[in-house]
Amino acid sequence: HLLAEVLFCQPAMPSLGLALTFDADQLFWFDFPRSRWTPHLPDLPPWPPALETPNQLLRDATLCQDLRRDITEGATGKLPESKGVPVADIFPLQPPALGEANTLVCMVGNIFPAAVEISWQLRGVPVTQGVTHTHYTPMADLTFLRFSYLPVTPAAGDTYACVITHEGDNASVIAYWVPQTPVPSEELETALCGAAMALGLLLTLLGIAMILRTRR
Repeated sequence: HLLAEVLFCQPAMPSLGLALTFDADQLFWFDFPRSRWTPHLPDLPPWPPALETPNQLLRDATLCQDLRRDITEGATGKLPESKGVPVADIFPLQPPALGEANTLVCMVGNIFPAAVEISWQLRGVPVTQGVTHTHYTPMADLTFLRFSYLPVTPAAGDTYACVITHEGDNASVIAYWVPQTPVPSEELETALCGAAMALGLLLTLLGIAMILRTRR
């Protein structure tokens, strides 16, 4: 198991980020404007303030920003900018059914730097109501992971899109989700029985043909 505390700073927003993870699952993130740790899940106990005081973390953040500026000045024009292409996937939290409330999850990985905008569309129209995002979760390969949630009541013909755009980029990565119309169980059973009978009849005819051919 790996318990990791990762601090990052960058010129893009958010300019600072700090997260505590356990095996790539985020446990806490630090709210710099409010100078406090916030649990990723409401059931988690509060972070013990004696382990690291907010002043200690703010000093670390200042050091990070100073180092970033110095390194940027020395590397500009000499090293290419590193940027990852986000990889997105959409899936429902519950087994989907038309007309029943659900929540779509857009999981975005391979984020670097940690500065992406995630938005939703329904049939090409932007959707903002009820949308929530998680904070960035640092991964072992130095990229970041982020989730976005959209409450939905899927209907036939709907097409949902999760649009991911890096700050300053003109191109976006788009993932789609289309609710499937389930086949009624009675119709499915009838179709399966019919297919089984047709296959059985075909095998019987094939067997008879082989017997007749052998006798000849």
